[in-house]
Amino acid sequence: MLKKLLGIIRAPFLLLVPACLAPAYAVAWREMGTVDPVLATLVLVAGLASHIGVNALNEYQDFRSGLDFATTRTPFSGGSGTLVADTNFAPVALFVAFLGILVTFTIGLYFVWQIGPQVIVPGLLGLAVIAGYTKWINNFPLLCLFAPGIGFGLLLVNLGTLVLLGSVPVAALWVSIPVTLLVSNLLLVNQLPDVEADRRVGRNHLAIAWGTAWAGRVSVVLLAGVYLSIVLGWLVGALPAPTLLAWLTIPLAAVVGVRVLAFDPLQPRRLLPGMGANVALTLLTPALMAVGLVW
Repeated sequence: MLKKLLGIIRAPFLLLVPACLAPAYAVAWREMGTVDPVLATLVLVAGLASHIGVNALNEYQDFRSGLDFATTRTPFSGGSGTLVADTNFAPVALFVAFLGILVTFTIGLYFVWQIGPQVIVPGLLGLAVIAGYTKWINNFPLLCLFAPGIGFGLLLVNLGTLVLLGSVPVAALWVSIPVTLLVSNLLLVNQLPDVEADRRVGRNHLAIAWGTAWAGRVSVVLLAGVYLSIVLGWLVGALPAPTLLAWLTIPLAAVVGVRVLAFDPLQPRRLLPGMGANVALTLLTPALMAVGLVW
């Protein structure tokens, strides 16, 4: 039972939540010299609940559409295979998705009560991304490309900062940009091995609409944008110089770039080293930015 639950929520990918929230906590610490432990915990729980909700909903909907029966699973793509192996577990996946969204919504109501109505619009936008990603957003290439990044970057980082500080400093706004680009690139690269299977069930994300070669080029542009946005933030005074520590992950970005540019749809497993490097890159870069913010 536990193994199946961990499968449908894609447990290893939950690490994205604390990694992306790290800069928000760092900005709050930089501004106040402290972080409210209750609010910090609730922000983390809300982030984890929302990610669990979208992962479980994605697993359920990909099972219902037949996609998970057609994909070649890797550690980073193709679904967990949990519902393919046990179709009777599908209602549990749907329940977990509903529960994750309910927990997120409930904590959001508490934040509205504590912080004020300014959290309503971004909070509802986040819930819309969760509910609509698999079924609707995947039909629009550019929206599908940036929706995950917006959820984890522009929304999670800035909402987390707003809850902790009551305002969103320029540093939080700026640091959310590389996080947005990193997470968008993570999902883009993870879609590459599943292009044909996704096409058969009617999806139309960027790798389908533009082709895998152009998707690889877009990936490289997103990666370049990560590092350029960090250095530009430093140059304009929005970020302190130590946030340039994030440039230490450039070797990982180079591995990702080389692999996606050389991606061969007929040999998708050759992308695996790049996919692994991309996960590490997406986790480490925000963490290093957070270190730089509190240095």
